[in-house]
Amino acid sequence: MSTAATPAGGPKAPGGLVPPIPDAAPASPWPTFLLASIAVFLVSLDSTVLFAAFGALRAGFPAASSADVSWVLNAYTVVYAALLVPAGRLADLHGRKRVFITGVLVFLLASLLCGLAPEVGWLIAARVLQAVGAALLTPASLAIVLAAFPSDKRAVAVSLWGAVSGLAAALGPSVGSWVVDRMGWPWAFYLNLPLGLFSVWRGAQVLRESRNPDNAAPLDVPGVLLLVVGVGALALGIVRSEALGWRSGEVWGSIAAGVLALAAFTRWAQHTPAPAIDLTLFKDRTYRFVNLATLSFGMAFAMMFFGFFFFMTKIWHYTLPQAGVAVTPGPLLVIPVAILSGRWAARHGHRGLLVGGSLVYALGGLWFWTMAGPEPDYLRTWLPGLFLTGAGVGMVLPALSGAAVAHLPPARFGIGSAVNQAVRQVGSVMGVAFTVALLGHASLSLGDFKWLYAAHITLALLTAMLCLPVRTAPRKPA
Repeated sequence: MSTAATPAGGPKAPGGLVPPIPDAAPASPWPTFLLASIAVFLVSLDSTVLFAAFGALRAGFPAASSADVSWVLNAYTVVYAALLVPAGRLADLHGRKRVFITGVLVFLLASLLCGLAPEVGWLIAARVLQAVGAALLTPASLAIVLAAFPSDKRAVAVSLWGAVSGLAAALGPSVGSWVVDRMGWPWAFYLNLPLGLFSVWRGAQVLRESRNPDNAAPLDVPGVLLLVVGVGALALGIVRSEALGWRSGEVWGSIAAGVLALAAFTRWAQHTPAPAIDLTLFKDRTYRFVNLATLSFGMAFAMMFFGFFFFMTKIWHYTLPQAGVAVTPGPLLVIPVAILSGRWAARHGHRGLLVGGSLVYALGGLWFWTMAGPEPDYLRTWLPGLFLTGAGVGMVLPALSGAAVAHLPPARFGIGSAVNQAVRQVGSVMGVAFTVALLGHASLSLGDFKWLYAAHITLALLTAMLCLPVRTAPRKPA
């Protein structure tokens, strides 16, 4: 994807090239940002809202195992991650507005089908379709936002766009717990419909069509399939370890198949002109380490929120609405912390935020590991940990989005951000898989959560270490 939008049917420059939109558009970019962000908010919300619905889904499909139900979450995330970059190129070819609205409509249709699903296989298939819609709309929305802002404001726009995504992902479990308890698990999907339809209606009126055929490419079907098989097989092996144990040949066979498929994708991507993930982006040192940190933090983020609901409902025996309210203070910190962090990053770069935020997040895990006990004591043993993890998420997630594109030329902002989002989704798949492997059995004890919090701390510290080489500080004038 390119950030330079070319109006459909616009005047041609010499040589047949279409000139880019001028840096400063006469209209305010914020209505465009709002419409694009609504759809992205719904996509990110959907990636975590089912953390709260996991128990309700198991009750709704009693014949399905924990591993089966985990694919309601992971099938969506795997397909979404694999299609993000190719979908961006389709938007460049066919028009960002057209692909964005098409993606929202597919996403809404799939949401309706999810809510109507009579059995878990149907639900997983509808989630795959939902992921296709999400992948179509996400990179198109970012390209639309970037084209709406002048060049000197685009880095800020990317950070805000990432903050909206991070807020939605953080709010998902809280919103999901209330909706599922009051109206049932199908409404975790139906809640997408009103805002999504508004985004389509207003988007058709407000958004400008643009495309960049020079950056377009056909869909990399082999690459997408290799990514889906690779990440899916890894997640399958990890999830199946809960039932079969780590000595199982089936578990290690699945993990080996995933590794081989990802190795085959790497080989394929080096020799195809438009791969599903452009590996040349990783030649930049900062981009390489930011994405490794994104993978690590994506795992920790998913494990934290998924684990919260297991702990609240299985150890403290909270009702689902009580658990949803109990986790809310952390997400509420995300936006104010992200706004303050964005201002700091604009002056000093992202490394301090990323390292400091990761350490704060690790302290949150250490707090839970040390303080959370078998008896409910929310104000003393839980709330301080939520404040730490919420502040850490607000510092880290938007900063990862901003740092990922900091060294890229403007023409690669879109594709660089899409790859970063895809890496984050892969991290989420792995986090969900490990959480199901650790906590998916019927008789949970406090000791099971000690392992989860230890993984949380380890991944947060790893994220901090991976962010040490990041260099995005503005250059001081000579």
